[in-house]
Amino acid sequence: MASLTFTVLGPVRAWRGETEIDLGPPKQRALLALFLLDPGHPLSPDEIVAVLWGDEPPDSALNQVQRHVSVLRRLFESDLKARGASRFLVRGSGGYRLDVAPEAVDLGRFRALRRQATAESLLEALDLWRGPVAAGIPDEIRSHPAFVAVDGEYLSAVKSAADLAVEAGPEAADRVLPVVREAAARHPLDEALQARLMLVLAATGKQAEALEIFQATRQLLADDLGLDPGAELQAAHQRVLKAGTGKQPAASQTPAQLPADLAAFAGRRQELDQFPAIAGSPTAATVVTISGMAGVGKTTLAVHWAHRIAGHFPDGQLYLDLHGFHPGRAITSPADALHGVLESLGVPAAAVPASLPAQAALFRSLLARRRMLVVLDNARDTAQVRPLLPGAPGCLTVVTSRNQLYDLVAEHGATAITLERLPYADATELLSRRLGADRVALEPAASAEIVELTGRLPLTLAMVSARAAMNPRFSLASIAGELQRSHGSLDAFVGESPHSDVRSVFDWSYQVLTPSAARLFRLLALHPGPDCSVGAAASLAGETPAEVRQSFGELQRANLVAETEPGRFALHDLLRAYARELVRGDDVEPPRERLRDYFLHSAAAASRLLFPGREEAPMDPPAAGSVPASFRYAADAAAWFEAERPGLVAAIKMRKPCTWRLSTLLEMYLDRIGAWLIQVEVQTAALEAADTPFAVASTERALGFAEGRLGRWAAADRHLGRALEIFTEIGDGNGQARTHRLMAFLLNRRLRHDEALSHYAEAARLYQETGFETGLAYLRNEIGWTHILTGEHARALTECRRAIEGHRALGDRNGQAAAWDSMGYAQHHLGAYDEALDSYGEAMRLYRSVYDRSLEAETLVHIGDTHHAAGRPDQAALAWRQALGILDELGHPDAGQVLDRMRLVEAR
Repeated sequence: MASLTFTVLGPVRAWRGETEIDLGPPKQRALLALFLLDPGHPLSPDEIVAVLWGDEPPDSALNQVQRHVSVLRRLFESDLKARGASRFLVRGSGGYRLDVAPEAVDLGRFRALRRQATAESLLEALDLWRGPVAAGIPDEIRSHPAFVAVDGEYLSAVKSAADLAVEAGPEAADRVLPVVREAAARHPLDEALQARLMLVLAATGKQAEALEIFQATRQLLADDLGLDPGAELQAAHQRVLKAGTGKQPAASQTPAQLPADLAAFAGRRQELDQFPAIAGSPTAATVVTISGMAGVGKTTLAVHWAHRIAGHFPDGQLYLDLHGFHPGRAITSPADALHGVLESLGVPAAAVPASLPAQAALFRSLLARRRMLVVLDNARDTAQVRPLLPGAPGCLTVVTSRNQLYDLVAEHGATAITLERLPYADATELLSRRLGADRVALEPAASAEIVELTGRLPLTLAMVSARAAMNPRFSLASIAGELQRSHGSLDAFVGESPHSDVRSVFDWSYQVLTPSAARLFRLLALHPGPDCSVGAAASLAGETPAEVRQSFGELQRANLVAETEPGRFALHDLLRAYARELVRGDDVEPPRERLRDYFLHSAAAASRLLFPGREEAPMDPPAAGSVPASFRYAADAAAWFEAERPGLVAAIKMRKPCTWRLSTLLEMYLDRIGAWLIQVEVQTAALEAADTPFAVASTERALGFAEGRLGRWAAADRHLGRALEIFTEIGDGNGQARTHRLMAFLLNRRLRHDEALSHYAEAARLYQETGFETGLAYLRNEIGWTHILTGEHARALTECRRAIEGHRALGDRNGQAAAWDSMGYAQHHLGAYDEALDSYGEAMRLYRSVYDRSLEAETLVHIGDTHHAAGRPDQAALAWRQALGILDELGHPDAGQVLDRMRLVEAR
């Protein structure tokens, strides 16, 4: 068989011998690109999903990954004989891997040449690039750290080639100049790259052009970012000038109190773009606040930006650490701060006024005719800062604080910047700057894991980077392993001093909270989901929603929680670990019991509204202080399920004895939206926690049906059979009947219609014995649907009409809708298209009234099918398009079937 070769340094392409392979849609090419970044390295399905879909993958993501893998296998191996047997794209070691030699991929050849580290090998390596890595795949995927890091390898290679060429002399510089010039043109704001272009130009005798590059870059930085050139570009400028004149520039005579800029500063481009375009405007005093949680890099950003704009302030820079959050020393009072500032401005100690208002007035007077930059670091609140603000136009004050300084924004028109944790690309860049791009590029998976396990906080990234830098023989995988073993605690982030100890740094913010806010902060660690609603928090705390909103407001101002969407709040992972350490023994069980009852009774109310008529297991009243949600409309109930789903699923996976009840309440919702893989996880966990025969039978039944939805017939039969045995043993007729119905549904899927009808007959007998009319009404519709499948459409219509009458008598609109849909389907197959559309219209009206989006989409598909059969392709496409929009919104796996219908019509 012909060998395979690949390119990823530019467009993603593949060849079998001399024949290029059509790699299919962008997502499929993105998956191949991911494999090509590190051939031979296994990628778990979860890792693939995280790269291809980010933090919010659809429920069908794993199915899509499997489909793309299968297609790629067929593309790579035209003589593939056994399904799933592949010599190149194989499954093993917990994931998929692409088994090709590194030299079969242009990236592998690039890395091998780069390791030789000669000017010749670097030029040969750079010649392999045909554009950005994986060009042509979706931008949101290309922005993942795994791809960003490879783009960084290109720039690192260009810079290394430039450095070697400058040292080697004019001939080498001439050869490398075109590559450096092209890279610099693509990255005009990369100061390090522009600096190297200047030096390469100077080495070839083009000093004038080098100085033009400096002037053009300086202008671009000023126009786009409002910044002056940084230290590296300035140094290159001085080197070019010195080479041309032999003179050194005169030293600055203005005082500068700024701490040293961080050499490894990385990222924060989005935040830097938010700063005023012209620092220190000559017409107005300016204030900028930088707030965020502890460890997020407020001081680092403030100092970095201050250094870059210092040239706008010829009268100097003042820096004060106000110690607003430091348990080991007193907060710096405005009077003490002003006393020191006035002395630094040349006022003798004896001449400093005694009163704070007089000190502030003198400070403002001294700055009245100056352009000065003032950095007030680590402020507690606006009251501490207000006396330290210059009044002079043209001065700029930068204030950092863990608190959101609303009053500075309201009273002084401050520009407010709130720092979140670093984006993946910025965090990876920071790791590369501290450890070297080569070391990070050699272990991209471990680097990505370190970025994630440090919570993407600059403080924790710096601590882990320091450990890796001090132990160069340690692999990044081993360091990631250490972090993984301590995940969920702060043990991996213990520093040498309180300033670098994450636990101590968090403690400084926690200690200044009011008791009620501090208690809510601790209790949030008990919530199992990624974020917490006001209602759930009220139950945790045993307080009213109004009381917890007040505490949330305090926690938000202190940047200890983030409001992910209106009314929902989240803790950063490391803050959650810190809060968990603070939870006291008497804080744990009553709040957990209240939260459990909030979930149970809210889910019961939502399920009752969305899926009326289902059997419902009795529950005890909610615990005192629990505040379950109530719903007036089905849409509100569905929205509650969707918002709380991560917390509900996480609570079930904790495998507490009561979680089987929660799993049964979640069962119908998960089935409707097509979240069948999640359903299997949920019901498996619930089964392990089930503590009564009824609980075991209920979860076995739900698990079996979910397995059947996924086409896993053996597992489905096993679990449903076990459920039927237990329901029979305990004499639960309704439980048996529903199990028979689910068995029949899956038998219809397997075209075993006679067996399905036998199970429906047994279910009917059981319902007649128990007198459960709702079950009988649903059963009639299901029998009618089976007759449709066997071609007995007249019998189907009879059963569907009986089902409609039964549901109408019970007031069950959902059941009526399902029966109308089945009737329309039978009429369609009898050729009565207009009658079918009338029936579907009634089903649509009812589904919308109960907000059953999934079955609304199913009816829209049937409407499209009927229009298509009647020779109305435009109306068919419109209905299918509406259905596809709903299914895509739900992340439902049936979306692919609808898309296939549309493509088939378009192809004709």
